[in-house]
Amino acid sequence: MLYYYGIDWTYVILVLPAVLFALWAQYNVQSTFKKASSLPVSNGMTGADAARMILDRGGLYGVRVERVAGELTDHFDPRSNVLRLSDAVHDKATAAAVGVASHEAGHALQHEENYLPVRIRSAVIPLTEIGSTLAIPLFAIGLLLNFSSLAYIGILLFAFSAVFQLLTLPVEFDASNRALKAMADSGRFTEKELASSRKVLRAAALTYVAALAVSLTQILRLLLIADRRKK
Repeated sequence: MLYYYGIDWTYVILVLPAVLFALWAQYNVQSTFKKASSLPVSNGMTGADAARMILDRGGLYGVRVERVAGELTDHFDPRSNVLRLSDAVHDKATAAAVGVASHEAGHALQHEENYLPVRIRSAVIPLTEIGSTLAIPLFAIGLLLNFSSLAYIGILLFAFSAVFQLLTLPVEFDASNRALKAMADSGRFTEKELASSRKVLRAAALTYVAALAVSLTQILRLLLIADRRKK
């Protein structure tokens, strides 16, 4: 039974646990970042300095490092060839700042070498954008008109977002591995600093895992609803 006493049990049993996991993962990354922000790096290197060091070591002298407003809004923009760091990262000389900045520099290195998972993920972006716009409307119309094929097309389109999130995992993990390796190879960070940066990046990676879990459970829920309507 999908509904009982007006409660959608497919959501409660399937999706809600994943949503709670995602909320915890978001809280965890913020608290881990805050804790690592209280650990200054002994060499005095800021996030911007760490990013510049890794970019230069990779020969990416043309990539600019700029400040961007917001909290944890750090990202690499391959279109403008700019690495943007938030206020809590750009000028801060902490384990959190250098870890996040180095991670974003890792993304720049990926684009420079044409890293395959990045290319594949970029290729599915148009399908993801179409799916995010049409998936739920098509699914709802299919249910209302009792047209199951249309509902399943909506589910298929929704699945593109899960595919994108799945492809995001190796990209993010690889960027973190590149960051930590570059930091260690530089010989400018202590083991304690490296361990603290590693915790921040692992916590951030967990948010991507949680997002994928939410999408997969949503897909399963939609399949159960569509299958129920066919009977």
